[in-house]
This record gives sequence, C-alpha cells and structure tokens, in this order.
Amino acid sequence: MEGENAAMAPLPEAFLHFLEANGLDPSLYTAIDSTPRYIRLKPGCEACIEEVEAEVKCNLEKVEWLSGFLSLPPHVQIAGSRAYREGKIYGIDAASGAAVMALEVSPGDHVLDLCAAPGAKLCMILDLLGDSGSVTGVDAARHRLAACRTMLQKYTLGDQCRLFVADGTSFSVIPTRSRSDCESCESGSEERVDVFKEWTSRRPWKERKRAGKSGSPQLVSSSQPPELIYYGHRSGVVGLTKGELFKTLSDDEIANKGYDKVLVDAECTHDGSVKHIQKFEHWGWRTLQRRVLDAERTDDLHALQLNLLTNGFRLLKVGGSLVYSTCSLTVAQNEDVVEQFLKENRAAELTEIDAARNWPCKGGCIPKTWRFDPLTSRTSGLFIAKFTKLVISDF
Repeated sequence: MEGENAAMAPLPEAFLHFLEANGLDPSLYTAIDSTPRYIRLKPGCEACIEEVEAEVKCNLEKVEWLSGFLSLPPHVQIAGSRAYREGKIYGIDAASGAAVMALEVSPGDHVLDLCAAPGAKLCMILDLLGDSGSVTGVDAARHRLAACRTMLQKYTLGDQCRLFVADGTSFSVIPTRSRSDCESCESGSEERVDVFKEWTSRRPWKERKRAGKSGSPQLVSSSQPPELIYYGHRSGVVGLTKGELFKTLSDDEIANKGYDKVLVDAECTHDGSVKHIQKFEHWGWRTLQRRVLDAERTDDLHALQLNLLTNGFRLLKVGGSLVYSTCSLTVAQNEDVVEQFLKENRAAELTEIDAARNWPCKGGCIPKTWRFDPLTSRTSGLFIAKFTKLVISDF
C-alpha cells in the first residue's frame, strides 16, 4: 500500500464468505481511514497534552466516555514524540481500555492478566491499582512477554508486577497476599537462603545461551513449568523460595486466596480489528486464510478460548470478577464460548457492566454482553463479558 492514506484493497472472496457466514457486514472494513488512534495519559501527566499537540501538529480530543484517553487522527505517529519516549503516554485502543475499566480495579486488588502481551492493558491495570495490591501478567509467547517487561520498565510501572511465561490454560500461581500464605514446606528442607532477591535485568549466562539456541520464538506448552521473567520489589516475590512461589493449592484454597480480578483477553482471529485485517495486504491474503479462515484453526481457537476462560475463573477468589474479551466479532468466539462456559461452571454468573450504558457499544447476542464495532464506536471491534464467582452449596 503506497502512502499512509491509501484506501484498503478489496477484500478477498474467501474473507467475504467468512464474514457472511458469521453475519458480519463487510462495510466494517471501510472504516480504516476514519477510526482514530487512541492514547492514554499516564496519571499525573495531564500537563503534557499541549506539548504532544505541538510535536504531532494536531489537536488531541478527549474521549468523554473513557477517563484518561485521548484520540487523534489515525495516521498520526506518536512514537517520535518526547512524551512517548519519556513514558508519559502510551497507545491503547479505547475499546481495550473499556475492557480494563469493566474490571473495576480497586487499590489493594490482586489482578491476573492471563493473556498479557503486548502489554498496554497490563500498564493500564497497574495505573489503576494504586500503591497496594499486585498484578500478575501471563503469556505463552516469551518474546511478546519480554516486550511487556520493556513497557513496564519504560513507564516505571513494574514495582507491583510479576511476569510469567506460561500456558494460560494451566497456569496455577496464586497471588501472595501475606507471609502466612507462603509458608515453607512442612519438612523445612528448603533453606531460607534460597530466596528470590531483587530482580535484575542481567540474565544468567545459561539463560542467555538457551535463548540463543532456541532460534525463532516458540510458544510454551502446557507441560512446561511457568518461567518467571520479571518481578517488582512489591510484587510479593522478593523473599520467597521457589517452592513457596509455585506452591500448589486446591480449588477450595484458591476460592479464598485467589485473584480479586482476572482479565482474559483471549487469543482470537482478530477479525474485529480493522487495522489488523489491513496488515494482511502486506503479509499476503494467503496468510489471512491460514490465520483467520482455516476451519481447523477456528475450532482450535474455540477450545483455547474456553480453556483460558475456565482456568482464569478457577484462579479467581469467591466474590471476584473476571472479564472475558476478544477482538473478534464472531459469535463462535464470543457468545458461544460464554454460553458453554456457563453451562459447565455453576459458580459463574454473568454480571451487568453498568459503565457500558455510556459506551458507544451495543448489547451482544445474549444479555449483559457487549460489542464494539468499528463503524458505530470508532474503535477496534471488541466483545466483552463479565462474570462473578459465587459460593456454590452442595445442599
């Protein structure tokens, strides 16, 4: 595509069939030149708005329905601005910001971001957390999670955060709420000198050698143990032994000591993201066939999404909230996943998102779920559902 303002090429016939089969309007993908770019101000950096406007030579518009967000024309680049380099602003779509706001993060919460990469939502959660609590970020792709780590350091948000390379469908590490939650093994065989000290960016020689041999980035499998690649001083890791950090708890114990809030922004076909679909003009439409249209892949995704949602809910404490979101607009990856999950989990209850009444979105195909679409919301497409974990009695 020549020039940043060039129109998107005609969609391939196979993709049009995909849209028709899923009841999606192809005109959604004409919005590429009118969907704004969004940025979020790091709290305390409101004074830098005029500076950014002067650098990018355009006005920033306040997003009235989402605190701290500003919009700017889609083709304006912010990476060269001083505010971006200094970590005062970061790019995040407004619909993604809405998914984070639906969590209603409060100071002191222990939050799990089960599909954390590339990291903007993780940063926003940490912004909202205040000076207490913790955030745990998990992703199966080590190179993508390393990018999250870089973001945390750039925006100086990592003090209460820890990052694990792990399969989100089997991850089991709970938050460290107090020292009593992390008692050493009863045998006392694990010496207290073998504890996590302050995190350092200097990786051991063996780790660097292993990374060099691995070649192209690989996804971690469910059989591999979680790998801790970053932890802040107040994330609950410093001072623990490895056995304490990775201690296995029963589901009953997790119900009392699990996470207060969980975000599952699941892997999907990304068909709701107009800008993502536009990238296939460069990657090639055959790549679209493999990544989006292949029936076997979409079936695998449905199973993955359900497993991520199920495990995220398992790690949630009773009374806690979980938000499930995807940037797909298909029913199969959204409402169908939600309905199957509710059938299999008696403790799960769909919860109303009160703030959504003021958002530029529409109700989903089942009550209490919500959909952003690019044409009406001027954001990337996104589906959002929120659950609460109830106490279930056997009587």
